[in-house]
Amino acid sequence: MLQKLKKIDGPVIFILVLLMAISIITVYSAGRGPTNLAEHGNDYQKMIGYYILGFVAILGLAMVDFRIFIKKALYVYGGGIFLLGLGFFGGTVNNSQGFLKIGGLNLQPAEVFKLVLIVFLTYMLIKKRKSKLYFIQDVLPVALVSFVPFAMVMAQNDLGNALGYIVIVIGMLWIGNVKASHALIGFIVFAVAVGGGIKAYISFHDEIDSFMKGIGRSHWVERLDPWLVPEEATAKASYHTKNAKLAIASGGMMGKGFLQGTSVQSGRVPYTYADSIFVVVAEEFGFVGSSVLLLLYFILIHRMILISLECRDRAGPYIIVGIVSMLLYQIFENIGAFLGIMPLTGITLPFISYGGTSLLINMASIGLVMSIKVHGQELEDDLPQPSRLSLTKAKKA
Repeated sequence: MLQKLKKIDGPVIFILVLLMAISIITVYSAGRGPTNLAEHGNDYQKMIGYYILGFVAILGLAMVDFRIFIKKALYVYGGGIFLLGLGFFGGTVNNSQGFLKIGGLNLQPAEVFKLVLIVFLTYMLIKKRKSKLYFIQDVLPVALVSFVPFAMVMAQNDLGNALGYIVIVIGMLWIGNVKASHALIGFIVFAVAVGGGIKAYISFHDEIDSFMKGIGRSHWVERLDPWLVPEEATAKASYHTKNAKLAIASGGMMGKGFLQGTSVQSGRVPYTYADSIFVVVAEEFGFVGSSVLLLLYFILIHRMILISLECRDRAGPYIIVGIVSMLLYQIFENIGAFLGIMPLTGITLPFISYGGTSLLINMASIGLVMSIKVHGQELEDDLPQPSRLSLTKAKKA
């Protein structure tokens, strides 16, 4: 066991400790405002507890050979779908359904399924070794098994996590050696779909608005309007992002100082303890503080990529690329929403935002990466082998 502990990546753990410090400080500051003090004044204490559990999860997972999860991937996927199904009977938080109350923790199955999806897609893709992925035999099955949880989470009104599944699939298909022609076609289809969707949204805004109200999704319009048609956005719809931008800009180079953010402390920016936590960093610690946070993210992801390059078996890199895709999406979407370059989806900022499920899943992800660092130097032995058809096509290619 001691030999395994020595193999854990020290820089990654050190970065997580720094992110923990930033999280506790910013969550504490966000909870001091008059609108948050009564309900969220002690959230920073809960975050300390969640981080302790998270580090325990990292050490525990690092001791376990990650290939065990790959071998049991069918059970992992089935359990994940069952958990998502239970989400339909769960509570609702900020318009998103699917929160299960377990003790003092609001467990969100949609967050848990990110890791489930990464493990199961790894199980599917490692059978190919380095041969090209073919659309009918390989890409289509991946899309189908990913569409099921995507549809379930969309039905639970959680757009942010549903989009995260798509990013994970794209990242893992890319490292899975998808054919260049298929990647190009996919990119063109995606660009046309997004461009056409934006054009249709702008052109038929009133009709879409009426339809969304009819199906109980009016808050989607409130999130998209400030991004796509700010002139059509109501004062309520633009309130969040408008005040967030003003707060970020007011932070300047060095920020206003800890607990001195006027927008944060006055409560003009909603959900500063969770989705809007970056606004706290930017207003109170300025461009310098924001840059330090982004630098820590960069170093963390860089270390993870190095671990994937050092891994000797074929499953480790797939898992790490899936986790990197997941984290990059969350970082870009969360920060981009408050800079006006992405729609507001209510997704958390990794390792910083208040939230037990989100933090524990991200820490468990790092635990899997540490398991790859510890066990990944061993050549795979009894992982699922590639099919004969795959090997035959690989030789022909």
